[in-house]
Amino acid sequence: MSIEGGDAREYGLRDVERLLNLSRAVVVGLIRCGYVAPERGPRGAYRFSFRDLIALRTARSLASAHLPARRINRVLKDLRLRLPASVPVSGLAIRAFGDRIVVQEGVRHWDADSGQYMLDLEVRVSGGELRVFDRPERTETRAESAEDWFQRAWEAEPRDQDAAVEGYQQALRMNPGHAASSVNLGRLLHESDHLKQAEETYRGGLHHHPEDELLLFNFGVLLEDLGRLDEAAAAYRAALHSQPAFADCHYNLALLCESTGNKLGAIRHLWEYRKLVAREG
Repeated sequence: MSIEGGDAREYGLRDVERLLNLSRAVVVGLIRCGYVAPERGPRGAYRFSFRDLIALRTARSLASAHLPARRINRVLKDLRLRLPASVPVSGLAIRAFGDRIVVQEGVRHWDADSGQYMLDLEVRVSGGELRVFDRPERTETRAESAEDWFQRAWEAEPRDQDAAVEGYQQALRMNPGHAASSVNLGRLLHESDHLKQAEETYRGGLHHHPEDELLLFNFGVLLEDLGRLDEAAAAYRAALHSQPAFADCHYNLALLCESTGNKLGAIRHLWEYRKLVAREG
């Protein structure tokens, strides 16, 4: 999604998933917890502001650090009051130092109340594209974690896919249950025709996260390419069991049903896909 600095925009649910690298289930869960309250579009679709994006990413980081909900709400309230309506041309950085949060907007710095947690969030505009991501600080006194390697690999993907593959592999060596690394590594291996390694990666991820809809969806795509259509359909159905509002999964399953002669299944899933896309605006 393109954005220019200083231009306030609205973002749909798909934009939030892509920009923040959060699953739809996580985003909806944070909304239900009251950490963010996006507007609704004319068809009921969520419409997120730039402040909502930052609140979602910050809430996820704070919740992962097991901070009490009351403290998270206080931090988010203060952040939302101070944050600009859109990403500044100079970028934005939010960092934790002990029990203090410092927000840097260009040359301006300001403090926000926080608990003791590690958060290093950057928001940048590069080539007209808004990027929001965590960047944990790396120092000689701090051992790198699986999340560090994941972030390094994710940032490397656009320019060096081999480095990205190595980074995701290292993340999984440190934490075999790191779901996001399994998703991204499997996708890169699939795209580079290393199909056996991709299947092993997805199966390893599903061993730890058997109901992860992104792992199941990507695994279904791989199984289709391998010609194992019954297994692919099972993977898609399992993904939809975990996330019934997964539009792309309904679309893939509709095409698969059509190719195997299941016309009723194709019609049903194509109708669900169109309904979800229309709702998202």
